[in-house]
Order: sequence, then structure tokens, then C-alpha cells
Amino acid sequence: MREDHAERIRSKDLLDMEEARNRKFRINWDTTTIHQPAYLGKKIWHDISLSELADFIDWSPFFHAWEIPGRYPKLLDDPTFGKEATKLHKDANDLLKEIIRKKTLTARAVVGFYPVNSSGDDLELYDFTNVSREDKDINLENSVDRNRIKHTLHHLRQQSRKADGLPNYCLSDFIVPVDTGKPDYIGAFVVSVGFGARELAAQFDADHDDYNSIMVKALADRLTEALAEKMHVLVRKELWGYAPDELFSNQELISEKYTGIRPAPGYPACPDHLEKDTLFKLLDAEKEIGVSLTENYAMSPAASVSGWYFAHPESRYFGVGKINKDQVKDYATRIGKTVEETEKWLSPILAYDF
Repeated sequence: MREDHAERIRSKDLLDMEEARNRKFRINWDTTTIHQPAYLGKKIWHDISLSELADFIDWSPFFHAWEIPGRYPKLLDDPTFGKEATKLHKDANDLLKEIIRKKTLTARAVVGFYPVNSSGDDLELYDFTNVSREDKDINLENSVDRNRIKHTLHHLRQQSRKADGLPNYCLSDFIVPVDTGKPDYIGAFVVSVGFGARELAAQFDADHDDYNSIMVKALADRLTEALAEKMHVLVRKELWGYAPDELFSNQELISEKYTGIRPAPGYPACPDHLEKDTLFKLLDAEKEIGVSLTENYAMSPAASVSGWYFAHPESRYFGVGKINKDQVKDYATRIGKTVEETEKWLSPILAYDF
């Protein structure tokens, strides 16, 4: 009786799938300008200069990794943690300068753009021929066959009951629906500054220097996030070019003042780690830059970031939150897996026991 009561209480907080979809975020596509990217397909960057990444580092999570609360740079003046944080910051920068000088870590990136349209909560990715729009008069659509679906990108929708007028988001809401007849595009990326981190940390471990061993891993994570930020700037200003005149400080970038989002599979807006499989196949990330997926869909090297680029100015980050079994069944059908297998992968966001 207690379990039945708890289930009824939980269910009251969630909408059924039909109602959640009826409350989707709606964009006026008739007045929306769709920007074509500079190319279709993927491009690769090897040996990106680490010195270029230093200015993009968000230091706050670095201190959190050392269990020091607060936000940089105010943290350095904190009466309780400031002295310790200042020393840690100096040590990190000294090691970072040494890493940059000796090039002991390597930065790589692969970025792709693809023709898509939304179909319900999914995105249809169409067949195309690799093409670069070096001449701005070139129409990329001439190399796209929107009658042939090459991949389907699957997304989940918020089911939480909200106040009237507030939408239940799904990432597909930010892409032009197929029935409009208008073309749209999505970006994809995998970046890493993890190459060399394990070896350098092992050297410190061999010298019984646990402090610098941990420091290397923390710096590799921060540099990778900095590379993700730098590549997103490049995407917005040049590779997709929908914000060519953008000019933000690093703090404004950290605060996400820019247009567009880069949600990552496994994170709140697209919590299914299985979608990394399609992402990595699209970019051929293991072959092109050496980043692979483990059997549990973790990335290797560990200091790696992957995700999608959405360009629409109304696109925003959100958390899917808890979902009910009706969406799980629907999603399982869409991805071609059993309900039981789908529940295993989505267990952290299920609103029921399974």
C-alpha cells in the first residue's frame, strides 16, 4: 500500500507523453533565419597550441576538484580559503607553463556539421556529400538528399508538470520540423587534451609525487573544457558563422552569454549515453583524433568532451528530469531496444522503480 501510494504521488508530478509533447517549446519557423555552416562533414585539428587555451580556462571547477568551494577569482580573496586557493592556483600555473613549454599534453579536435530536421522528439540526419562552402554563394543543399535518412538522433522530453505557459523542452524543439520543408543543420564535436596526461601523471606517481599527479589530471580536464569553449567560439564566429561579430570576455563565455548551446550526451538535456555511439560514428573520432568509447560509453582519454551544436538563438540548456514509463516504452521503440535494456541505461532519471 505504501509503494502504491508513493507511485501515485510521483505520477501526479509528471505529464503523460501526449500532453508533454503538446506543451513543447514552439518557435516561429516562418521568421527564423537558418544559417548554413561553412561545410558539411567533418574537419580535424591536431596539435592545437596549448598556450591558446590558457585564456579560456574556467578555474572554478578546478578548485572544486580540490574540495575548495567558491568562484574564481573572488575565491582568492576569501578569508577562509583564499590563502590555500592562491597557493594552489600558483602551483597549477607553474605546472601549466611547464606543460606548455615541453608540450607534454596534446590537444586535438574534430568538428562536423550535418543536415537535419526534427521529427517528433527525434532528429533525422540526411545523406549528403562532403562539401566546403569556400565560395559563400555555394548552396550546401545541392549536396543533400533529404529523402534519405542516414541516422536518427534520439532525444528525451521533460515530463514534469509545470505552471501554465511553461514548455516541456526537448532538444528537437530547437530544430526545424521536417513538415515545414525548410532545411536545418546540427553540429557535432569531440575534443581532448588528455593525450599524454596518463603518462605524465605516472611519472609523478613513480616519484611518489601524488600532489602533481592529481594536478596533471585536473589541468587536463580544465584544458579540455577550455578547448571545447575555444572550438565553440570558432564555430559561432567562423565555422557556422551565425555570430561573426561576437565579442565576449572569458567570464562572459563561462556565464554562457553567447548564442547557441553545446549539450553533451549523458548530461541533463540529453541524458542517454548511448547517443555517443552515433556521435562518434559520425565524426569517426577514434580514427581521426584517437578518442574512443569504452563498453560503458565513457570516453578515453578521460579528459575528453563531446556533444552537439545547436545554433538557434532560442536554444537553451535544460534538464530532462524524471521521466515515466510511457516515455521509456516510446523511447525504447524509437531506439530499437527492449524496455528492460532502455531502463538500465536511463535508470538515473526514471520516476519509478524497475
